[in-house]
Amino acid sequence: MKIFGVTGWKNAGKTGLMERLIAEFTSRGLRVSSIKHAHHTTDVDQPGRDSYRHREAGAREVFLSSKHRWALMGELRGDDEPSLSELIARLTPCDLVLVEGFKREPHSKVECIRAVNDHPMIAAEDGTIKVIASDAPMPHSPCPVIDLDDTAAIADFISLELGFTNTAAPTDAPAPLKNDCFALPPGVTWTPVDTALAHLRDNLTVNCATETLPLWEAAGRFLATDATALRASPPADNSAVDGYGFAASALTDPVTTLPLSDGRAAAGDPHMDPVPHGQAIRILTGALTPPGVNTVIMEEDVEVADGQIRFQGRIKPGANVRKMGEDITAGALALPAGTRLDAAALGLLTSLGIAEVIVRKPLRVGVLSTGDELAKPGETIDPARTYDANRPMLLELIRSWGHQPVDLGHAPDDRDTLRATLDASTTQADVILTSGGASQGDEDHMSALLTESGAMQLWRIAMKPGRPLALGLWNNTPVFGLPGNPVAAFVTAQMFARPSCLLLAGGKWSDPQSFMLPAAFSKKKKPGRREFQRGKIRPDGAVELFANEGSGRISGLTWADGIVDIAEDVTDITPGTTVRFIPWGSFAS
Repeated sequence: MKIFGVTGWKNAGKTGLMERLIAEFTSRGLRVSSIKHAHHTTDVDQPGRDSYRHREAGAREVFLSSKHRWALMGELRGDDEPSLSELIARLTPCDLVLVEGFKREPHSKVECIRAVNDHPMIAAEDGTIKVIASDAPMPHSPCPVIDLDDTAAIADFISLELGFTNTAAPTDAPAPLKNDCFALPPGVTWTPVDTALAHLRDNLTVNCATETLPLWEAAGRFLATDATALRASPPADNSAVDGYGFAASALTDPVTTLPLSDGRAAAGDPHMDPVPHGQAIRILTGALTPPGVNTVIMEEDVEVADGQIRFQGRIKPGANVRKMGEDITAGALALPAGTRLDAAALGLLTSLGIAEVIVRKPLRVGVLSTGDELAKPGETIDPARTYDANRPMLLELIRSWGHQPVDLGHAPDDRDTLRATLDASTTQADVILTSGGASQGDEDHMSALLTESGAMQLWRIAMKPGRPLALGLWNNTPVFGLPGNPVAAFVTAQMFARPSCLLLAGGKWSDPQSFMLPAAFSKKKKPGRREFQRGKIRPDGAVELFANEGSGRISGLTWADGIVDIAEDVTDITPGTTVRFIPWGSFAS
């Protein structure tokens, strides 16, 4: 839920603006709730009402219900007023919570100003105020000023501030990719690897629609909108250890002796009554600190006898107490859009009270093999036929990237058949990876068809293995035409298709992590070409190369721990030279 506040001095027009903003955002299709901080003399109940009589009789909470609405009233009976984060946590999830009052809370706010009141500008001292709504010019304002009566303009500003204009969940498919999204600048022939990667990063956009899911069903998905904390973490001050709690001002030097107060505080079973000053109370890990307690000493550091505790030495005020919001405050950004919901993210959002999230639907990545020479294992032992190793290899890579693999089968070297296969494939997949037919030979029908469609680019990447890379759109579905040799297909998929699929799925571009290791090999190469050679880390920490560099030697992929990344300007490597190594694990989701 997004949170935005309305603040200002008395009679500045706060409630009127709240009323208009609620109507405006509701008319825009948002689900809106509001919280109002009432004046200290205001009571939400009145003598003579049945609910009042229930409370007077001792009820801690009273539910008032009718066919029109319901209300829950809680009786404080001397307890502290609930914090804003505690109030937000009680709300049913919605798109926007508008808050009137609570001007000292950290959420963003609009300040209402009426010139006739002649009050000082709160925004001058408060950075949480992002815009001023005034009925007069404000030449010295530290933030934008909008006419107090221009509700639509104020709502537009709030929408931009909260990201509604960019992150509201669409019900239809995302905008189509441009036909020239793969086009390199004119005159470019051989393309450096980093140039090609930067072009993909800057030109591809998300290709998946959104849906709202319960958080516990959203594992592995990408957030389509920012996730905002519904309550603070921790939600209230609590003990970090098993021990005894007291007020730090009761400490004496060098020995402190405190009588034990009745009761104890445990996680889920708080002690609600104040602890008298000069006394201590038994408290367990995770328990809310009772009123009057701001410091906890570990049980191992005290002597307990005759109804009192005794310890010596200095203890820092506030020790062993987790403060409310010390991790994340209510209303703060918890995770930005584009974050994959892994185990840590699910734990974080659950701890902040988030029950449902707007996420991207899974990216369906299809794999299509082409070529008359391909066969399935068991179909033939003809040495002129090649077993289709690329298709299962690429499907498993896609699964390891966290997307939904789609097996599109095998298409022969027949242009009409391939055209029909591509047409059918675009209804099953959001992205298509093909292997073979990525160059410009007589039988490279994939390149020919993509060229026919008017949205094909043949990239000659200055790299080994994997120089030809065909990129295009078929019925607005991105197609990556990978080389046919298995090692070249594997490397180009990892280097180019993996980060591209992350963007298309709604995630963030991610370069693989690497580290520098000493070489255990000698190698000479020509300048201007980047090489990705299969490598393995030896027990002494040096990295060696696979014995044969041929891109058809697929056994090197299982032998290796990763790839050695040799830059374009490197021409001579000798044992001990520092080289960049990318482990296979860096390519996983």
